[in-house]
Amino acid sequence: MDARTGFTALDTAVFGPAARCAFTAAYPETPRVIEHRLRDNSLLTLDALASLAGRLPERSIEYNRADLPIGVDGKPGGTGLAIEDTIRHIATSNSWAVLKNIEAVPEYQALVLALLGELRPVIEARTGKVLRPQAFVFISSPGAVTPYHFDPEHNILLQLVGSKVMTQFPPGDARYAPDTTHESYHMGGPRELAWRDELAAGGRDFALAPGEALLVPVMAPHFVRNGPESSISLSITWRSDWSFAEADARCWNALLRKAGLSPRAPRRWPATNRAKAWAWRAWRRMSGAS
Repeated sequence: MDARTGFTALDTAVFGPAARCAFTAAYPETPRVIEHRLRDNSLLTLDALASLAGRLPERSIEYNRADLPIGVDGKPGGTGLAIEDTIRHIATSNSWAVLKNIEAVPEYQALVLALLGELRPVIEARTGKVLRPQAFVFISSPGAVTPYHFDPEHNILLQLVGSKVMTQFPPGDARYAPDTTHESYHMGGPRELAWRDELAAGGRDFALAPGEALLVPVMAPHFVRNGPESSISLSITWRSDWSFAEADARCWNALLRKAGLSPRAPRRWPATNRAKAWAWRAWRRMSGAS
């Protein structure tokens, strides 16, 4: 581990020169499929992940049935199986599962920081220091659907086993996620988005096979369809000064909208959105909001 940065190193680079070049050209706003070499890792087998699920707190585990529509209203129902059985029998359990914040377990933290360490120079040159690095493992049955939603983090999704197609929509475009929905989310609302079939024409499909990874921009609406086999994917996420400013600008807009105004949406990178972010942070300090 580098004592100055806290990042560790892998024996062999997971992202080769071509992948790092492609990431450099794309980050942070352009979705891009790049190659990776993280395959057959002993920490990411079904048995290892089932064991990991038993070590994580309940709040870090989410799983439900897999035969879902693209749009859902609230959290979907479960299958009645325990998480360990769900993972070990993912090929037949008709389930979708995510293990959240796996970096809380030391050996997984080392893996996450090593992966981010390979991309860190590019990340920090564009959006500032890597903040709150986290990782999530998705284990999905054949044909599973992850419904339409968005996320506040920078994200690179590594496909390890099986295949899937992520359909992404332009981030910051109110046709796919209205400004009021962004504001509601950052004020504590859900991340699931309302789906209408007419939105489909604006999406872009990214097919992922083992050995491929996809860059997902901050707050890019998306849904995922699993392929004909069970799937394991690793999502590495991080926040940045830019992502926090965008979130705080949305919160400030929510306050302005509550006062009867119609604020302009935050701009995408490389705009900083600092004025609105600072206004929100100052209001929170003065109001004593938590």
